[in-house]
Amino acid sequence: MSCKLVRKSFCCLKQARHCNISYNVFRTLQTNTDANKDTVDIVISGGGMVGTTLACALGKEGLLHGKKIVLLESASEKKFDLPSEYSNRTCALSPATVKLLSGLGVWDEILQMRCQPVKRMQVWDSCSDSMITFNNDDLNDNLAYIVENDVILEAVKRSFPKSHNLNIKYNTSAKSYIIPGITPGHDGLDQNSWVTVQLNDGSEIKTKLLIGADGMNSTVRKACEFHTLRSDYGQSGLVATLKLTGDTENNVAWQRFLPTGPVAMLPLSNTDSCLIWTTTTENAKHLKQLSEDSFIDAVNDAFWHDRDMNSLAISAGGILNGVLNNILPGGASYSRQLPPTVVGIADNSRAAFPLGLLHSSSYAGHRVALIGDAAHRIHPLAGQGVNLGFGDVACLRDLLVEAVKNGTDLGSLALLAEYETQRQRSVLPVVGVIDGLQRLYSNNFTPIVMLRSLGLQTVNSLHFLKNIIIKQAST
Repeated sequence: MSCKLVRKSFCCLKQARHCNISYNVFRTLQTNTDANKDTVDIVISGGGMVGTTLACALGKEGLLHGKKIVLLESASEKKFDLPSEYSNRTCALSPATVKLLSGLGVWDEILQMRCQPVKRMQVWDSCSDSMITFNNDDLNDNLAYIVENDVILEAVKRSFPKSHNLNIKYNTSAKSYIIPGITPGHDGLDQNSWVTVQLNDGSEIKTKLLIGADGMNSTVRKACEFHTLRSDYGQSGLVATLKLTGDTENNVAWQRFLPTGPVAMLPLSNTDSCLIWTTTTENAKHLKQLSEDSFIDAVNDAFWHDRDMNSLAISAGGILNGVLNNILPGGASYSRQLPPTVVGIADNSRAAFPLGLLHSSSYAGHRVALIGDAAHRIHPLAGQGVNLGFGDVACLRDLLVEAVKNGTDLGSLALLAEYETQRQRSVLPVVGVIDGLQRLYSNNFTPIVMLRSLGLQTVNSLHFLKNIIIKQAST
C-alpha cells in the first residue's frame, strides 16, 4: 500500500513538473511573440509644430506623469543651428497662442532666438480707396508675433520636460491603424478595445487614445473614415524672404487684396519681411521663374499699382465718406501708411504651395482625436490656421487633465465628444468667415466691388467693431 502511494506521489510530482515546464515554455513563447508590442496611454501621430506642442504640454502636466505618452516623428533627430537668413515659412502667432507657449516655457526660448512683433495691420483693396487698419490704441500691446516655423519647433523641443513618461520616436511613422468598430476585417473586436498602431518598423503599439496631428493628408483621419469637406481654390501661395530699403522700425503687417488674391508682407526684422502672395497657380509658377530683379519689380508693383481701380467704387466710397464724417464723432478720418519698398530677396527663398479649404466633419471618434491641419485647414489670408491648431492643443490638454482628475478613461467617447464640441464652436465661424472673404475678394464684378469697398470703409470707421474683431482674433 505504501509503495503504491509513493509511486502515485512520484507520478503527480512528475506531472506537476511537466505542467510547470509547459507553462514556462508558453510564457516564454508569449513573451517572445509580444516583444514587438507596447502598451501606452496616448500616441500622438505627427511631430509638426502642433503635435510636438501637445506632447510638450501633456508631458509637463503633473497629473499625467503616470501616463505613458509617445510622439511619432517620421523625420530624424537633427541639431538646430539658427541660420543668419530668415526662413520663408512663418506663422503669425496670436496673443492666445503666445499665452499657451509662455505657460510651457516655449515663449522664452523663442525670445532667445528671434521673433518680430506686429503693432499695426493695414488692409486695403486694389479696386478702390477703401481700407481698414488694426492696432491697439496705445500701440503698446502687440496684435501678433511673426515667428519662423523652425524657430517655434526648436523652442518646443528645448522645452520638453525631462520625463520618463514622454517618449519621442524619431524615424518612426504609423503604417496603419486598427480602430475597433471601423477598421475592416476586425469586426470581432470589443467596441471598447484600444487602438492598435502598426509602425513602419513592424512593431505595434496599443493605446487608449490616438491623436492625429499628421497634417492635411492625415492617415488617422482617413483610417477613421471621417467625412471631409474639401474646396480647391485653384490658387497657390507664393512665399519668399524679402529685403527692405533702409533700417527702420518694421512692425506693420501689410495686406492688399488683388483680383487674383491677397498679397501680404509680414515683418521679420527691421530689414526683412516675409512675402505671402496668393495668386493663380499659373502666375505663381511664372513668378518663381522670374529673375531676381524682375521678381522684386513684380512685388513692388503688386503693392503700389492702381490699374485695378474701379471708378464707380471710388465715387461711392467718396459719398459714404462724406456721410460718415457727418454722423460719426470725429468723422471717418484714417491715416494711410505706405508700404516699404522691396530692394532684394533672399537666395532660394521662393516657394509655392497649393491653397484650399479642408474641414473634417468630426474631430473625434472611438479613442481618436484630430488636431491642427488634420482636422481643419484654411486659407492663409488672415494668418489664423496655426492658431486654431494651438487652440486644439490647449483644449485637449485641459480636458485630458480633467479626465485624470475624475478617473475617466482617456479614450472615453464622452470626453472626446466634448473636445469636438468646444473646438467646432471656435473653428467653424473662422472657417466660414475666411472662406467667405476669399471668395468675396476674388471677384472684380463691379456691384460686388462696390459692396465690399463700402463695407470695409464702414467697418474701419466703427472703432468698437474693430476692437471686437481684434479681440476675437486674439483668442
